[in-house]
Amino acid sequence: MSQIDPSPFGETPIETVAGWIRSAKSICVLTGAGISTESGIPDFRGPNGVWTKNPDAEKVSDIRYYTTDAELRKRNWHARRTNGIWEADPNAGHRALVDLEKAANLDLLVTQNIDGLHLQAGSDPMRVIEIHGTTLEVKCLACGWRGPMSETLDRVAAGEEDPPCLECGGMLKSGTVSFGESLNSADLARSMRSAKNSDLFIAIGTSLGVFPVANLPRTALSTGARLIIINGEPTPYDDLADAVSHAPIGEVLPALVALL
Repeated sequence: MSQIDPSPFGETPIETVAGWIRSAKSICVLTGAGISTESGIPDFRGPNGVWTKNPDAEKVSDIRYYTTDAELRKRNWHARRTNGIWEADPNAGHRALVDLEKAANLDLLVTQNIDGLHLQAGSDPMRVIEIHGTTLEVKCLACGWRGPMSETLDRVAAGEEDPPCLECGGMLKSGTVSFGESLNSADLARSMRSAKNSDLFIAIGTSLGVFPVANLPRTALSTGARLIIINGEPTPYDDLADAVSHAPIGEVLPALVALL
């Protein structure tokens, strides 16, 4: 690890930010793609993001295109077999949140990520909400069946270009929430409740531009919570935050948690 900037939060000492975490009675954390880039998983909207480099790739995440374009689905199933997500391991940022959970009053970790790395790192599954689903599962759009992604990819490897549901013959897709699909209402309600009841909200590696999840920090602020943002790029909430860091997440987050 390179040496951490002595002032990764600008004019706010890192010791002060650590003190806020230590004294918080209820912490809500939101993570986005930026926390997984150090595991080799590219983000979507950043300078080197998947959608930035290839805008057509965004169609894969839109349910309207996915359900109406068979060729798009076939290309997508083939691409999934070589997706770097299968070799990715949790990084220092993921592990630091496991340590934060043990050292402070973490109520909930809401992640926009679909890679499962928070759970792989050891975060308590009861405290994690994968608000956008997971790519480690597949789901049937007709009957709702769910199963391991690995088993469906074995079928693709065996020659099925667009594998149907084995239960009903319906269309399969990853267990993620695509554009045009609704978030799980219970998960969203729990996330909003945690944000509302928190006295500290930490946003990590997220552009805070995808709604309704981007409303979480505003909900926390509305009830008097402090807001900490750690993200490589500016966000719409930077001017409202109590502390902002654009330092690498895998450096600043472990350094911050080490002070707890």
